[in-house]
Amino acid sequence: MRTTINLPDGLAEEAKQKARESGRTFTSLVIEGLRQVLSEPDPPGIVERLPAHGTPSQRPLIDIADRDALAAALDADGLR
Repeated sequence: MRTTINLPDGLAEEAKQKARESGRTFTSLVIEGLRQVLSEPDPPGIVERLPAHGTPSQRPLIDIADRDALAAALDADGLR
């Protein structure tokens, strides 16, 4: 499956460098990292809540299909 992820510039460059040094592709490094994280049990008591944005009637103030608006909302809550 082809997908797009947004990474901080420094993290992306560090990962690309690590991939080059180990003779691997960036994709293989991301796959290995995801598999490792997904295989670990979630720490007890930690629940990551999604940010809540909207009016009391629960009408969202952002369109989640608008990537820039969604990123701004996440950044405002300090979740990214």
